[in-house]
Amino acid sequence: MELPSFVSRLDEELRTDDYADVDASANGLQIGPDSGAVDHVAFAVDGVRETVDRAVDADADVLVTHHGLSWDGFDRVTGRTYDRIAPLIEHDLALYVSHLPLDGHQELGNAAGVADVLGLEECAPFGELGPEHIGQRGTAAESYTIDELCARLEDRLETGGQPVRSLAFGPDEIEEVAIVTGSGTDWLDEAVDAGVDALVTGEGKQKAYHEAKEAGIHVVLAGHYATETFGVRALQDLVDSWGLETSYIEIPTGL
Repeated sequence: MELPSFVSRLDEELRTDDYADVDASANGLQIGPDSGAVDHVAFAVDGVRETVDRAVDADADVLVTHHGLSWDGFDRVTGRTYDRIAPLIEHDLALYVSHLPLDGHQELGNAAGVADVLGLEECAPFGELGPEHIGQRGTAAESYTIDELCARLEDRLETGGQPVRSLAFGPDEIEEVAIVTGSGTDWLDEAVDAGVDALVTGEGKQKAYHEAKEAGIHVVLAGHYATETFGVRALQDLVDSWGLETSYIEIPTGL
């Protein structure tokens, strides 16, 4: 497959252009030539030196990540930024990034993956950001206690051996769940307004403790990395179906 076709197909599936005004990440092809053949695609959560080096070792033509290198552009390509970009260019390895588009995709996205783990039904978009959504909400097929919900996530997510934590201020039985992966406690008010019993996210902020306590809602902190492996793995399955060779680079941070 030619690189422009590969990029176009992913952009269309992920609706990359629709998130251009709400995402600081430069989504789509961040680094790469105008043309070239794509036979092997590597996937990882983070676009960092280690994932780049391992993609080079795997002889990949493209590295697809959730977190890329360009956030509101580059002022200077020096230091750590240079060290990450240089091997991409040196080894003719393209970098394709999908940040919020991959969070919000209702089938392939990170929140959708967490919803599947929890067995949520009647799922709908959640986590408004401008005209788009970056999460999902749904109803548990069978109610959870907070300990059961945390244990389910801890068993199924790549937490790097770290426990799933909770701010356990909600009801004894959890039926309605909202999900914003990564750093999602800014959507706590939306979760309260939606009447859910728990908000599942990756990492928290200090203010979320008292906000959750005062609102009577659970907040589950399952790890930023751990909640954001689903999207790139789903994209890997999609690209597999296109007949390309793929590989996954797993580097859990425990955070």
